[in-house]
Amino acid sequence: MPYLSVRTNHEINEDKQKAFLIRASSLVAEILGKPESYVMVAFAPPQPMMFAGSDESCVFLELKSIGLSEDKTAALSDALCGLTKSELGISGDRTYIEFFDAPRKKWGWKHGTF
Repeated sequence: MPYLSVRTNHEINEDKQKAFLIRASSLVAEILGKPESYVMVAFAPPQPMMFAGSDESCVFLELKSIGLSEDKTAALSDALCGLTKSELGISGDRTYIEFFDAPRKKWGWKHGTF
């Protein structure tokens, strides 16, 4: 049920995207204590973006999950910013992350909800 969406204005080749997706999936599962079999990670095509008045490389991440408690967001922010730096070359000061705790009844799967 965790879903991580990645949007950036930075051109990322397919191999780097795949490496990022693999590492991000594992990282999110580990920190949230959820089976990786439930984690979905998506990488959107590059899009025009400005951050702090500049079009330098930046990234916006959205992490949604059932039971995403506030006590995990600092560790997730640190880990995801580290990942965007190591895998995409985008520093933490050019990264925004939105965390969302999704109610079970508003997360559909297998013709029903959690």
